[in-house]
Amino acid sequence: MPTPAPPPVLATLDTLIDTISTTHATRRRQLRMVRAEFAAALDRDALPVAARRDVRRLLADRTLAVYLRLAESGQLRSRLLHGKRPPTSAATNTARHDCLQLLRVAASLPPWRPAQEPVPPRPTPGDWELAMLRRRLGELLGGFLTPGQTRFTAMIAMVLDTEARAGELVAQRLTDLAPDTSRVRIVRRPQHGVSYEPEPEDLTLSPLGRIAVERWLPVREELVARAHGTSRLWVSVWLNHSGTPDADGNTVQRPPGMPLEQSGLLRAYRTGRHGLGLDTVLPPKLEQLRRAVAGQRVD
Repeated sequence: MPTPAPPPVLATLDTLIDTISTTHATRRRQLRMVRAEFAAALDRDALPVAARRDVRRLLADRTLAVYLRLAESGQLRSRLLHGKRPPTSAATNTARHDCLQLLRVAASLPPWRPAQEPVPPRPTPGDWELAMLRRRLGELLGGFLTPGQTRFTAMIAMVLDTEARAGELVAQRLTDLAPDTSRVRIVRRPQHGVSYEPEPEDLTLSPLGRIAVERWLPVREELVARAHGTSRLWVSVWLNHSGTPDADGNTVQRPPGMPLEQSGLLRAYRTGRHGLGLDTVLPPKLEQLRRAVAGQRVD
């Protein structure tokens, strides 16, 4: 049976997205996310019939109300998250609203004013806090650091240079670093449920980032040697366990030097933030730091 042709409005929507003058990769990914969600809603016949033919009808208040209800509930995710389609985060909802405003302007429609404003994301550090954070990291790198602190400073410097998410950090491998550590490749992995392929980006590391990473690499090499090797850039510094008990309730012990999982990375962030006295310049969540760096790049 032949595959049904996509609604004509999607081709028009693609053209509209191409007219939006933004060079920021994050915003481009967000616009593609919105496009994929519109396609999913149209495929389910969840939007008004007229929206299948006319992009102005697709972006009309009535259509957007239906679309947002579905999108924010998670029903338009193209992939499952832990076997489910949970609601999207407050930060994603805000980004979605911003994209809709851009699309409305591009379609010569007045700015859209939803009946209920989205919940604002957690506040992010300002330029002053980011400048102070870089200064403090430089000072820390000039003194004694434990293996955990060495890893922490390198990860924070990496986020400052690349605006990497936690999931993007734990996926990094040694092969993502240039031989002279001047550049690093990041494979962008936005929120679960997007339909487009992750995008690799080749980015330059700052002098601070290079020093931090170069200080971490020999520590990592020693740790990995005990655990029989891994190509992951970020590894554990303490003995831990797999987290999955066997029939007797025992868990498999994992030596230091094993690939760092996302939960371990976020735990390391919280520990390093308090342990190194960076509470005043580092926000409680790594995602807040990432968004602050992303906002600074857009500015």
